[in-house]
Amino acid sequence: MPYAGLDSLPFFSEADIARALTWGPLIDALEAAMIDLSAGNVAQPVRQITPVPGEDGFIASMPAVGQAMAVKIVTLYHSNAGTNLPTHQGVILLFDKSNGAPLAVMDGRLITEMRTAAGSAAARALAAKQCDVLTIIGTGVQARAHAAALAHVRSFQAVRITGRNAEAGAALAADIGATFVADAESAVQGADIVITATSAADPVLHGAWLKPGVFVSSVGWNGPEGRELDAAAMSNTVIVESRAAALDQAGDIRANNAKIFAEIGEIYAGTKSPPKGTTIYDSIGVAIMDAAAAQLAYERMVR
Repeated sequence: MPYAGLDSLPFFSEADIARALTWGPLIDALEAAMIDLSAGNVAQPVRQITPVPGEDGFIASMPAVGQAMAVKIVTLYHSNAGTNLPTHQGVILLFDKSNGAPLAVMDGRLITEMRTAAGSAAARALAAKQCDVLTIIGTGVQARAHAAALAHVRSFQAVRITGRNAEAGAALAADIGATFVADAESAVQGADIVITATSAADPVLHGAWLKPGVFVSSVGWNGPEGRELDAAAMSNTVIVESRAAALDQAGDIRANNAKIFAEIGEIYAGTKSPPKGTTIYDSIGVAIMDAAAAQLAYERMVR
């Protein structure tokens, strides 16, 4: 394509992204990206994290080159929780892979939200075909996004929301047609799929609560030492996005010395068979997910 220069580089806002991205195509795009990652067709370093001195936060860089080429710069400030500022904020710069020219700057908050939830659609490959009950531990944006994304891959008879903030949880449940359950153990018992989407540094989900054969997706991330799941939960079969990223930055795996069975791309590609029994998908988010989502959004906005 002709080089237009930075003077005409477009910026796409969160509202633009919201109009462009829908769950079905995004889930498919991420599946293809994860297959490429596990096949060795993606260049992607682990997330580079820099703490912000004097603040409870950090800034991180996440470049990736696969079918798409992009870099996300993202900040995480836990102190923003409960304010009018998101805890996660960021921008994504998308490039033309064929010549290196910048294509667009995009707001990264919604892309991060949606690609994380769409990643948990690994449930379509890892969860039982019949899933009646979905439980989500967490009451923030990821709880809402996961309820929407997972409805595209399974049909639930009941959705349960649980979390420390009862007011937020009850409001979310009422808004999405779910039920708020104050006690986490009660919310988890009997569930077919469990999502943990919190900023917890200590376990919020215990393996003893899980029924056999459940699919768990842990997406909350509080740095390389933070954990959402206890040792009993992590003793089950563990699937990750990237072995390198998980071993470097997944607190659930690092703290429990958990054994990684496969990358999700290996499952999607059929080079590893889906495991039987209880499965833990320990997701910390990787850069190729952002790149694939940004490329999809860009293509849908400029066509």
